[in-house]
Amino acid sequence: QVHLMESGGGLVQPGESLTLSCAASGSIFRLNTMGWYRQAPGKQRELVATLTTGGSTNLADSVKGRFTISRDNAKNTVYLQMNGLKAEDTAVYYCKADQIRDGRWYFYWGQGTQVTVSS
Repeated sequence: QVHLMESGGGLVQPGESLTLSCAASGSIFRLNTMGWYRQAPGKQRELVATLTTGGSTNLADSVKGRFTISRDNAKNTVYLQMNGLKAEDTAVYYCKADQIRDGRWYFYWGQGTQVTVSS
């Protein structure tokens, strides 16, 4: 079992920055892709950014040029640097980690951290 603990959310004004962190613990061997998703009120959860152990990234078009995903494999932690925040970035942000174990894929989610962008 993998446990994901997110931190770094909060209330900021438009144009400001936040950095989210997600630390993985537990049976963390062979963690593969880690990333961030978000869910705004009344909307479906959507991909924000993912990063593989090999360094390949995938970012949503809406955040390209503003958000950066990075990973510290030694600390089993993934970060989301968010610059130029907009009101439409307001959502609960969830960390996700993929793991392959005994030939099967397992998917783990954090509890979520609220990001609110408002003046």
